Amino acid sequence: MPSENTFSWRFVAPMYMGSTLNPINSSMLATALVPIAAFMHVSVAQTTILVTALYLASSIAQPTAGKLSEEFGPRRVFLVGILMVFLGGLLGGFGRDLMMLIISRILIGIGTSTAYPSAMLLIRRRAESAGMSKPPGNVLGALQIAGVITAAVGLPIGGVLVDAWGWRTIFLVNIPFALVAFVMAALWIPQDGPIAGARTIREISSRIDITGMVGFAATIATLMVFLFSLPRPEWTALGLAAVFGVLLIWWELRTRQPFIDVRMLATNLALTRTYVRFTLITLCIYTVLYGVTEWIGAARGTSALEAGLLILPMSVISALVVGPVSKRNLVRGPLIVCAGSSMVASIGVRFLTTNTSIVWILLITIVFGVTMGTMASANQTALYLQVSADQIGTASGLLRTFGYIGSIASSALIGIVFHIKISDNGLHHIAIIMIAVSVIALVMTIADRHLKVVNKSINAKV
Repeated sequence: MPSENTFSWRFVAPMYMGSTLNPINSSMLATALVPIAAFMHVSVAQTTILVTALYLASSIAQPTAGKLSEEFGPRRVFLVGILMVFLGGLLGGFGRDLMMLIISRILIGIGTSTAYPSAMLLIRRRAESAGMSKPPGNVLGALQIAGVITAAVGLPIGGVLVDAWGWRTIFLVNIPFALVAFVMAALWIPQDGPIAGARTIREISSRIDITGMVGFAATIATLMVFLFSLPRPEWTALGLAAVFGVLLIWWELRTRQPFIDVRMLATNLALTRTYVRFTLITLCIYTVLYGVTEWIGAARGTSALEAGLLILPMSVISALVVGPVSKRNLVRGPLIVCAGSSMVASIGVRFLTTNTSIVWILLITIVFGVTMGTMASANQTALYLQVSADQIGTASGLLRTFGYIGSIASSALIGIVFHIKISDNGLHHIAIIMIAVSVIALVMTIADRHLKVVNKSINAKV
């Protein structure tokens, strides 16, 4: 039987702290773009590259960190990542030009991306070594609260920091958190075992599939360049993404130790559907986080801080939902609720106007909080059950990558619709797309027979 101390607070605390850094950094910067532009004497449009840099770095680094954790040990990868966060915070906090801030955001993006996949691998190994037959729901739930859920908290936190101490605090705040997380991880996470196998440069390259990593990075980078170019599409970038994607698949099918196991994705369709569901619902959630807040600011004349506070109940409700869902290792039911609540709340967005009561806006964000909580917890549990322990690092990182694709797709959607003017009519067009996406996710979930099998298998375990 597993010991009560299998997942002691010392073991999980550094992982929880590390997992908050990426989502908070993803959203916190939004409130600092205007003052950064003023200080650097550039346009606000130019400073958006700071958002792009972190998204791009994170989407590539998440599965890469998972693969490196599987090969070299999750503790080692986590510690290196935290050091990169420290350096990124230092560089950005004392940055004098836009290039220094871009490099800072890349370092922070890569560094913070090591936390989640390495944590998933550490948790899975600890659970299996303790003989646990079910996923450790409480631990996974808390990891989600510390991770995906905190994205919504970044907006009000960023607003408070920028209003009180200026834009540099958005970077400098990473330094104390990185130091605390590093010390806790170094002291409390057990050391990794010795690195197995020969370690020549050629053998290391083969084991971690450097060629596959480069191909994946090229595919994701060009795809995101296309998405960020909308509403003025860079078709060349999309064409390159398609070419790189085909070459990546060709290479991964012929190599013995692929970075992205294409055969597994083709045969493990349940996992593939988890990725697709996660992408679709993430698109809706981030459209609310950024599109609706942008509309609130423009249509109602509220500040970025006030708009962020209107979204805050969304994260609170999601945190309350994650706990009981994860604790019981529920999958199919919460996923149905996730897509259904997204559809209902999107219909609510369809009827928003500049004269709408604040109470109605808060109600919609609360419903989306249910969407966020069920999405985060149920998809994570599904992934935990759909891959083996030696694949969970890369698979977990890839889940986050699909989430970034969804969030960037939402940015592209907002950019296209609000390109000329932020208006009620534009918001209603966005809502129609969100409703359609939610319906697709709902149909996918109800029709997924594998989810019924997962429920039965969990209930059968003791």
